[in-house]
Amino acid sequence: MPETRNPVVITCALTGTQDTRDKNPNLPVTPAELARAALDAAKAGAAVVHIHVRDPATGAPSMALEHYREVVDRIREENDDLVINLTTGPGARFNPSVEDPARGGPGTTLTTPERRIAHIEALRPEICTLDLGSVNFGDNVLINTPGHLRTMADAAQAAGVRPELEVFDLGHIELARRLIAEGRIAEPPLFQICLGIPYAAPALAETMIAMRDRLPPNAVWSGFGISRMQFPMVAVAATLGGHVRVGMEDNLYLSKGELTPSNAALVEKAARILVDLGHEPATPGEARRVFGLRPAA
Repeated sequence: MPETRNPVVITCALTGTQDTRDKNPNLPVTPAELARAALDAAKAGAAVVHIHVRDPATGAPSMALEHYREVVDRIREENDDLVINLTTGPGARFNPSVEDPARGGPGTTLTTPERRIAHIEALRPEICTLDLGSVNFGDNVLINTPGHLRTMADAAQAAGVRPELEVFDLGHIELARRLIAEGRIAEPPLFQICLGIPYAAPALAETMIAMRDRLPPNAVWSGFGISRMQFPMVAVAATLGGHVRVGMEDNLYLSKGELTPSNAALVEKAARILVDLGHEPATPGEARRVFGLRPAA
């Protein structure tokens, strides 16, 4: 009798807004590089790819629709099954001016919720992230007010896009519960527990357990840790009944002192951990079913 599959969804976060090629020359930057990284991650076992974009000329974080469109189109040319998750995180960063703290200083990107969700409305990926709540993020702060989140949640719902609720601390889960109760987030809700961000919830097993236990009973969830805690949190999340995320947005190293050659290498390592724990990496079709997503086109 064949063994029953015990699939765990691997999400690969390809590149974020913080790290640069000065830290790891293999970081994907251009739309072509991001698409290739996504396709290679899929071959390594990722069912979902989480995408930020950058200015291909400078490598700086970007919110340009044309860059998102190019990445999505390039992925879909070769793989129409892979689940695409586009960020709405950019546009929340605030760094107060020294002269006038009420005004944004260098590094501030704070903009309207309509601007932050525009590429989601245009491209309609299967998933978009929704960062629940404001949080200190290193030396900056990310501002996500309840009003802004309501606007973005409503827009995602109207576009038929499933929000992945990124929670960086316990209070964010309480705000998520409110949005769910208001009917702005479809049930069962999809959560991502984000651990290890400086001055937010630490990447510890105890933290993940506490946050998991505050999720709505019907929630589907994933979890990750950044930097050196990426792979320990893969094991913890899978053991606690969740799904997992790895990728160069969160970690640039394959092992201590060894820069990762690619996002695919991080996915391959996560897949080995899952297999050793008695799981299997989910296929995109399984991810669609587990995450409550629409079928592939």
